[in-house]
This record gives sequence, structure tokens and C-alpha cells, in this order.
Amino acid sequence: VQLQASGGGLVQPGGSLRLSCAASGSIFSINSMGWYRQAPGEQRELVAAITSGGRRNYADSAKGRFTISRDIAKNTVYLQMNSLKPEDTAVYYCHYSSIYYSRDFWGQGTQVTVSS
Repeated sequence: VQLQASGGGLVQPGGSLRLSCAASGSIFSINSMGWYRQAPGEQRELVAAITSGGRRNYADSAKGRFTISRDIAKNTVYLQMNSLKPEDTAVYYCHYSSIYYSRDFWGQGTQVTVSS
């Protein structure tokens, strides 16, 4: 499984960004895709995830501001981030997992910087 992420960048506090991640390769229909982030000196943490059945899971810090969605036909997951804060600054990694794989898959990471 290959994951191609895009959409990061520099945005002012209060602004919005939309991240996209397209999966390719041997994609199983039963899976979970999502986004994690890692700030300098911090551990990687879950931001949001969505299963192939449509169940969503959000970090507390993302609830009410971020929305995860997916286009199953395109094997693509999106993260709409609104009301961004400086503490959202991190490298965001796309993630894919399936019960049919013994490992998880990660994208290359995309930098999100929230600064005035």
C-alpha cells in the first residue's frame, strides 16, 4: 500500500487547510484510514480516523474543528481543518490499516504550520 498525502502548508491562526491522502496498491475493502501528527519533540498522535464502514474517531483537540471524510471509490481520505491554532503545527501523516495486513502503512508526511 502506498499513501500519497498533499495539502499542507502555512496558514494564519483561525485559518483552514484541507489535507488529502490517496491510497494505492493492494487496498482491502475493510480498512481504516486517518491522520496522525507529530510535533517536534512530541510523540506521534492520532488526529482523526475513519473506517470503511464510516465510523469516525477524533482526538479531543480535533473535535468541533476538524472533519474527516473519505471517497471510497478513489481510496482517498480528506481532513478538513478549520479554526487552526499554533498548537496544530506538526507534520501530519496519513495512515492505513486493515485486518488483512499484519502491519500499518504510513504516508510521507506533510507539514502544517500555523503562524502569524
